Amino acid sequence: MAAAQRPALIRRAAFLLVAFLVPVAAGQRELHFFNWSDYLPPAVLENFTRETGIQVHYATYDSNEAMYAKVKLLEGGGYDLVVPSTYMVDRMRKQGLLRPLDRSLLPHFGNLDPHHLDLPFDPENRYSVPYLWGMTGIGVNAERIDPASLHDWADLWQPRFRRALLLPNDMREVFHMAMRVLGLPVNSTDPAHIDAAYRKLRALMPNVRLFSSDAPQILFITGEVDAGMIWNGVAYLAARETPAIRFVQPPGGPLLWMDNLAILRNATNPDEAHALIDYLLQPEVARLISETVGYATPNAAAIAILPPEIRNDPLIYPPADVLERGEYQVDLGEAIGLYTEYWERLKAGQ
Repeated sequence: MAAAQRPALIRRAAFLLVAFLVPVAAGQRELHFFNWSDYLPPAVLENFTRETGIQVHYATYDSNEAMYAKVKLLEGGGYDLVVPSTYMVDRMRKQGLLRPLDRSLLPHFGNLDPHHLDLPFDPENRYSVPYLWGMTGIGVNAERIDPASLHDWADLWQPRFRRALLLPNDMREVFHMAMRVLGLPVNSTDPAHIDAAYRKLRALMPNVRLFSSDAPQILFITGEVDAGMIWNGVAYLAARETPAIRFVQPPGGPLLWMDNLAILRNATNPDEAHALIDYLLQPEVARLISETVGYATPNAAAIAILPPEIRNDPLIYPPADVLERGEYQVDLGEAIGLYTEYWERLKAGQ
């Protein structure tokens, strides 16, 4: 393809994608919300529209990278509201893809626990509002694998797991695990460290049945996988259906993550996006979301009204000493290109 043709084709692709997001009626208030799969009860948006008259066009993705690629294609537009994780908030704000928040339009912001605010990926929360948070560990079917036999991430490399493991379709999470196994900084930008992590993961591939971040609890419930890398909320949902599903937290501190509500720089409906963020910050709404999807809410007012069996469940709300040992992922700058290259090679079996 001639180089001169590429910009035109990119513009054409962007136009078609935006054209797909057509308003339902002239003059009607609306917004376009791009969120993770299985991350919001449908009733929440139905009630929001009923109360505000704002129609929400909802679409989902299964990785930060998939969301980021589409937002970049549309130059910070196309959607109004997105839900990036910590490191992606960091990257997107540095690249000017996010719009500063108008705190005057968020009267329920004060419901948030200060412990989850003003973190290094977004100082003073100028661009993002915490939505849900959690940790990553090992999920295991206790009817097939004794959870007591799993002591660390390195155990997943054992031959007994051949073609039995699930890994999330999440580059940063998977490399985070490999860095931990190798005793390297989990946010390393050193090419030698990244190469070493890739080689370690290549050795794991004979044990990997598939990569998936779409409703992974189903794969455990149906017995398609015996163990794997799993988010604690997924383990919680799976255990509801199949009590044999257990969550093992490897030593050394959890792999922590937090997903955040953020408005895109070129959002067409920023006021409506603010309205939805504030609605999601209402205690009853945040409580419903947390109970339904199985992840911890950063909303202190919502936690106070959660059932005690959820509020006191260490699978969802781990004790402070566990959290203090955890690490968040941060933006890797230009090193992300090398990570991405290795990630594509890994999934292609190279």
